[in-house]
Amino acid sequence: MKLQRSVKFALAITASAALAVSLLTPAQAATRSTVILHETNPITGLNCSLSATNSTTCSAVGYLQGMGFNYYNDKKELVKNTVFGSYKIVKNTKTDFRTQWTVNPGRVWSDGTPITGEDLLMSHVLQSDAYSIAAGLGDPKSKTEKPAFNGLGYSGVYSANIVGEPTLSADKMSVTLRFSKPIANWDLYGPGPSSVHALVLMAEGKKALGTVAENVAARDRFVAAFNAKDSTLLKKMGKVWTEDFTITTVDKTTNPLLLISNGGFIIDNAVAKTSVTLKKNPKYNSGPAMSGSIDTVVFKFIGDGTAAAQALANGELDVYAGQATADGVALLKKIANVNVIGINNVAYEHWDLHYDTVPDEAPYTGLFSVKDGAKSLALRQAFLLGIPRDEIMEKLIAPINGVKTPINSTWVSPGSALYAKVTAANGSERITRGTQESRNLTALNLVKKYYPNVLKSPLKVRVLVPGNNPRRASEFALAKANMAKIGFDLVGDVRTDWPSKLGNSDYDVYFFAWVASSVTQRQSAEVFDTNGGNNILGYSNPAVDGIIATLDSPLSEAILGAKYIAIERLTNADAITTGVFVHPGVVAVNKDLKNVKPGPLSPQMVWNFWEWTY
Repeated sequence: MKLQRSVKFALAITASAALAVSLLTPAQAATRSTVILHETNPITGLNCSLSATNSTTCSAVGYLQGMGFNYYNDKKELVKNTVFGSYKIVKNTKTDFRTQWTVNPGRVWSDGTPITGEDLLMSHVLQSDAYSIAAGLGDPKSKTEKPAFNGLGYSGVYSANIVGEPTLSADKMSVTLRFSKPIANWDLYGPGPSSVHALVLMAEGKKALGTVAENVAARDRFVAAFNAKDSTLLKKMGKVWTEDFTITTVDKTTNPLLLISNGGFIIDNAVAKTSVTLKKNPKYNSGPAMSGSIDTVVFKFIGDGTAAAQALANGELDVYAGQATADGVALLKKIANVNVIGINNVAYEHWDLHYDTVPDEAPYTGLFSVKDGAKSLALRQAFLLGIPRDEIMEKLIAPINGVKTPINSTWVSPGSALYAKVTAANGSERITRGTQESRNLTALNLVKKYYPNVLKSPLKVRVLVPGNNPRRASEFALAKANMAKIGFDLVGDVRTDWPSKLGNSDYDVYFFAWVASSVTQRQSAEVFDTNGGNNILGYSNPAVDGIIATLDSPLSEAILGAKYIAIERLTNADAITTGVFVHPGVVAVNKDLKNVKPGPLSPQMVWNFWEWTY
């Protein structure tokens, strides 16, 4: 089930897993039709638009199962998928901006059901706050009541600018969206196809695939409910959408309605924390034609980069793409019959401090709570000063790619046109000036202002630590050692299920990485907007929200840079986060497998699966 959403980041995450068996050896390559991919994190569900499942792994698996109107290539260029359909601007004034999205005739779901414009209407249900409220499905901004479709797509550009409901064409193959003004990156805010007939059938208790006639009738019931805002059926569909896809095991007992696809592959089986296996979709016709002989794709989950490299050497993997360590890269380069590729990643590691209570979580009253005013601000400032960013770069990153300078922006990446301009004026000098020793002294003085005896009685800081990842373990150890010098005792909770704990009030600090899945003016807006889909800190600053709201309209590079500077000056003054490094991109591929072209955006490895061949 492919769902297009407005959230533009996936978590770059890690986990615990090991290869259960040796699947294939290089000697079999000549007759192979299976590709075995390395992922660091086991999948946590099949619906990537939920907070607990929003991960790079879910994105990769989902991408193989769903095709829409466009996709990104390895040059970060948005490519129109003209096999599936077409889209265009049909009206463009200051107050009336309309886009039309048309599905090509003959496209089908994996169960044989024709895809029509009616399958695009679910995107509106999943992104429009106003529709959710009007249909009795709940207010997505409510801090006390979850909406029926409890996903990450609400309260974004689409919701803020959409006017009314999508208009379905007479032949039911096109939908037209009306926005209140011209939208920057408008081609990313169109609808994506959803197998709504499957949601309806599951909502009605069905556990088997229907006939085409039954499926069309089920879709008709959805359209009637959509138009009438019938909360009875829509709420049941919302419950299925929110709850039933949160599975990590797929076998013969799994409801096949959960696995309907219009992509190149369909999930065949999944073993929790170990693997996901997908088989070729024989009815696939929604994207570029498959050029090779690949009929099976297996994702194997290995958290340890060195262990994954060894698995590649053993012929148990075809593609390695993990959070590399220096030892792991050295091992990769020694493996025969393997191409080692460096890529430009857009995954950035960062440390975040809990600010306030996150919706659906218990009240946050910890060390960094904004409710403690000047004291908590001083502690947040001290903590960010104490993160040994230079040491982390020197010991963990430079041995891999030679980069020794930490990143100083959470909105723009090093090498981008705006990076130098933004970092020169964004207030990041607060944590970059001087040496680590001088920063430690400044930090200690900030803490001692409120806790004079802090070195004798250090403040405990609860940190959520991504589990079974050697590089993250080392990163935490370096931070813990330096923080002890300024009065903070870092208490790590090492978990392999850490993505589901982001925003949890049990923690004061999180560190992980965001991976961009698109290129937009809004960049990191979903992380810092009060109602952003990726705001896991409870952060809220009306001035930041106000600037973010202006990023919807087309802007010149100069104006855009000024807005990024203004936002970062505010977030740096609030001392809620700091970037550390862009993940060093290292991919290793079996030389017999052709046309693997890793890209910087999520999903990095599988974006051109149709070109793969042995």
